[in-house]
Amino acid sequence: METILLSFSGFLLIFCRITAFFVVAPVFSSRNVPATFKIGLSAFIAFLIFSGLGVQQVPMDAVYLISIIKEIAVGLLLGFIGYLFFTVIQISGAFIDMQMGLSMANIIDPLTGASSPVTGNLKFMVAIVLFLSFNGHHMLLQAIVQSYDWVPLQNDVFTRMYSGNMSDFMIRTFTDSFALAFKMAAPLAAALFLTDVGLGILARTAPQFNIFVVGVPLKIVVGLILLAFLFPDMMGLFQNLFQALFEAMQKAIMLLSNPTQ
Repeated sequence: METILLSFSGFLLIFCRITAFFVVAPVFSSRNVPATFKIGLSAFIAFLIFSGLGVQQVPMDAVYLISIIKEIAVGLLLGFIGYLFFTVIQISGAFIDMQMGLSMANIIDPLTGASSPVTGNLKFMVAIVLFLSFNGHHMLLQAIVQSYDWVPLQNDVFTRMYSGNMSDFMIRTFTDSFALAFKMAAPLAAALFLTDVGLGILARTAPQFNIFVVGVPLKIVVGLILLAFLFPDMMGLFQNLFQALFEAMQKAIMLLSNPTQ
């Protein structure tokens, strides 16, 4: 019975990290994925990891509660990094919709259940399809499984977070993701800005021309045409985005295991 209790406590710690990861990780955290499937998949993966790690000495006193909090923090951190890079697509779509005049035409995002821009949701659905076709979900599972090689159950995550390197890394990751969003939206935003300049010149040269009636549908048509032309090149952009995502997750795991890196 003592061995069973010790094994169950170690399994519970692994289950906490996996479940916290699935709460915020892209694709797995979608509202369209049933909660029973998430819990079952988390338990299955936790059992596989536990069978590989074996029985470890896990404290059963008040320190065990701290261990649970640490495992949840590690899972949430890794999942949030993946989610942060997927929000790049929504931010770039918001930039484009702002220039096209579609800012008010938001729809429900299936991932979060909140309203999102039309262009951003279109890009997001394409990104999800490409992410699954590139076996990105397998790489997410591989990342959370390999995290136990760098950050075992007996860890001092809070001490390493307190060093300040993790906060600096999160700030850099946030700025890099915002820069990626601006780069993805830059071609369309620049073209629509030039369209605004042309409409402004037309309004000055022909005051009797109703710019407000013609300008809004013209910007939408120009934006859709440019989006159709630029859509084939987005595969390369999404590949770079996914590569940056996994590099950021690898860097986060290395910082949690060795804060001096």
